[in-house]
Amino acid sequence: MAAVISVSGAAVAQVPPSPAEVSAYDGLHLAAYRGDLAALRQAVAAGRGLEVRDDRGRTALHVATHARQREAMRELAKAGADVRALDGRAYDAITIAAVADDIETMRTALAIGGDPRAITSPYLGTALIAAAHLGHDGVVRDLIAAGAPLDHVNNLGWTALIEAVILGNGGPRHVETVRALVGAGARRDLADRDGATPLEHARRRGYAAMVALLR
Repeated sequence: MAAVISVSGAAVAQVPPSPAEVSAYDGLHLAAYRGDLAALRQAVAAGRGLEVRDDRGRTALHVATHARQREAMRELAKAGADVRALDGRAYDAITIAAVADDIETMRTALAIGGDPRAITSPYLGTALIAAAHLGHDGVVRDLIAAGAPLDHVNNLGWTALIEAVILGNGGPRHVETVRALVGAGARRDLADRDGATPLEHARRRGYAAMVALLR
């Protein structure tokens, strides 16, 4: 299922390969999707381009990340694939895994050279902002530990902390996300373009647990 990010009524989907797209794959993309390491090595040896893109701008590494084929990701990186490449929607492997709430695949993307500080997505955000928005608290903690920027402001004027409040549902995982960000030192005074801080947003929404953390 595609992970959909909604902002002000608009929706931008981070879309994994569809069955129709997979059926059209061959060579490196197909091997990456299937996690077929022998076929992957054969495709690399045959000179199949590591940075060749599908119709949505995905490299074989992006496809392997969507498919949670972690050994294929490692093999592609070993062969020289650009681990920090952005797909057609400006997502990298780390952000793809972060949005999917797939900690192990994200850890693989980090281990093979992904950059937790990278600017990604159509919103010029980060993997941390995407994960905070969705309340993926475990991913958030891992990204913080990896050195993701806590206070990056995307092109909507929002930080990870703001997104955890205003795009979350106030539930346990979003509360834990706020706890992790505040505990790591994320700035609580950074306001949105209207001058509203995370605390003000939490108060407006009646998110008592978040208010207690942000006060």
